[in-house]
Amino acid sequence: MEGGNNDGTPSVIDRYFTRWYKTDLKNKPCEDHCILQHSNRICVVTLAESHPILQHGKKIKSINYQISANCSRLQNKVSGKSKRGGQFLTELAPLCRITCTDGEEYTIFSCIRGRLLEVNEDILTNPNLLLEKPSTEGYIAVVLPKFEESKIVTQGLLTPTEYEEIVSKRQNTTPEPC
Repeated sequence: MEGGNNDGTPSVIDRYFTRWYKTDLKNKPCEDHCILQHSNRICVVTLAESHPILQHGKKIKSINYQISANCSRLQNKVSGKSKRGGQFLTELAPLCRITCTDGEEYTIFSCIRGRLLEVNEDILTNPNLLLEKPSTEGYIAVVLPKFEESKIVTQGLLTPTEYEEIVSKRQNTTPEPC
């Protein structure tokens, strides 16, 4: 996990972002996402540490931001100080699909309502960023909740403590942990 420095100082992520989690998305066990919420209300969507891609040493074959025939997250264009024009996302809006070399495919969802500010095009050319630095250079997308929703956007998401409880319960109860 990407934490602080060896000298005990907190990382930039730990200092400026609040971590929130969504587990078992669309009832798929262990397909957990992490939302890093900045104090300026911007949210960064990443894979949670417990996601199968990170847990099982999987190799990524491809990452695709083309959600459907008519919808590509790469076509998202925002402009101006108020970031007009970004695609509006619901909590279950797919952001991208990640295909692993073992044939497994994972859909990554927004988890929060808001405007898509950007997707991380760097992971298209260097998918290992997703594996090696999921909370920083390997993020999936940046989403901006509506100002009036910024306080409630995390309803339905788990705190780090609640997330840890779920992950530890899984390890103690499932015959085959995620």
